[in-house]
Amino acid sequence: MLSYLVHRILIMIPTLLTISALIFIIIQLPPGDYLETYIAELESQGANIDPEKIQFLREQYGLDKPMIVQYAYWVGGLLQGDMGYSFEYSLPVSQIIGDKLLFTFLVAFASVLFTYIVAFPIGVYSATHQYSWADYGLTLIGFLGLATPHFLLALVLLYVFNRYFGISIGGLMEPEFIDQSWTFDKILSVMQHLIVPTIVIGTAGTAGMIRRLRANLLDELQKQYVVTARAKGLAPLKLLIKYPLRMSLNPFISDIGHLLPELVSGSVIVSVVMSLPTTGPMLLRSLQSQDMYLAGSFLMFLAMLTVIGMFVSDLALAVLDPRIRLHGGATK
Repeated sequence: MLSYLVHRILIMIPTLLTISALIFIIIQLPPGDYLETYIAELESQGANIDPEKIQFLREQYGLDKPMIVQYAYWVGGLLQGDMGYSFEYSLPVSQIIGDKLLFTFLVAFASVLFTYIVAFPIGVYSATHQYSWADYGLTLIGFLGLATPHFLLALVLLYVFNRYFGISIGGLMEPEFIDQSWTFDKILSVMQHLIVPTIVIGTAGTAGMIRRLRANLLDELQKQYVVTARAKGLAPLKLLIKYPLRMSLNPFISDIGHLLPELVSGSVIVSVVMSLPTTGPMLLRSLQSQDMYLAGSFLMFLAMLTVIGMFVSDLALAVLDPRIRLHGGATK
């Protein structure tokens, strides 16, 4: 186990360095840079541009240096905990994403919790009652959840909750709490506003998880070891939990690698439609404006979460499934 952990951690280092290089190259691929995009926006508004000021800003931001020098400066800062400087906001990246990262984790955690609480009982019931009326009804609901666009469901729920429950449209709190310190009333307002984005973001994930859990569990229930355990008189609930359900969880454990970055990126379209103060819209805006240090730090953070998530999922799979081994080699 220890050798496997050391081996995986050593592999993660060159993996992240390679990803960082690819991220920086891809961000730099579009022609121009942030200042050229900014100049184009000013000229479209009829503003006069001072060439000397632009040259001064280019030197100040280091945009006049070769790409390899800019990359080395950026990676060196990341290794020291410095995520860089945002051109658009004129602030360090760490100061910009602080509050938005908190709200992003809050929305994502609530959505994931909603997904697991709703999907697991429905998926298990649907698999153990195959071809029943309840199975058909839950399957229909699952297909509707997969087919309904997030933004459409968000608009419908925003109207319903505002019309019938009096919750203000958009955001994660009432407008009067935005610049205030945290109080019980502010926390209560955030919890009320979390209901709609949690349902919207969690719906598609819930529907997909129900379908996968049902299919995996149905496959396990037909295997010989389940038939043998049932023939030996093992209680149905104990049999279900101890064997087939445990084996059916492998795909969900392996999804941890994708789940962690989703906790930060979130659903960008839903965040824009619902005016959520999360990191998704900011990442989209930074890519559009070529704010390379802000966008690069975001993407690098997501890549790091993905690598860590895959590492955690591999360890969890080895604990959950005795058929999985952490090292290769021939077996007798």
